[in-house]
Amino acid sequence: MNPRVGWALAVAAVALGGWQWGWQGLLLGATVVVFWLLLQFSRSLRVLRQAGGAPKGSVANAVMLHSQLQTGMTLMQILPITGSLGEPLSPPPDERFAWTDAAGDRVEVLLRHGQLAEWQLRRAEP
Repeated sequence: MNPRVGWALAVAAVALGGWQWGWQGLLLGATVVVFWLLLQFSRSLRVLRQAGGAPKGSVANAVMLHSQLQTGMTLMQILPITGSLGEPLSPPPDERFAWTDAAGDRVEVLLRHGQLAEWQLRRAEP
């Protein structure tokens, strides 16, 4: 979900709660927003814990990973597909990562503003 839409819904929930039920509605709206934020945080931790348990930069099949990638994906959507953290290829502003499989095939991705912009499959030489 687009973060702007999420925050707009959060503000709408708090405003609607306050308008309908006064201070109890404000409290209910704020509680719902905090619960939603905790769910997102828990999801992020679960994905990172799972990815952190595997060898860095490894993937079961680079060709399958290449076929599942789509423009606009976030790192939190890529990590469950790969099952591991990517090997960083450049300093943080560029956000370039790579995953390699056992056959030597490699997928390199470029994230711009936190979203997948480019990716490329590099096949291993026979």
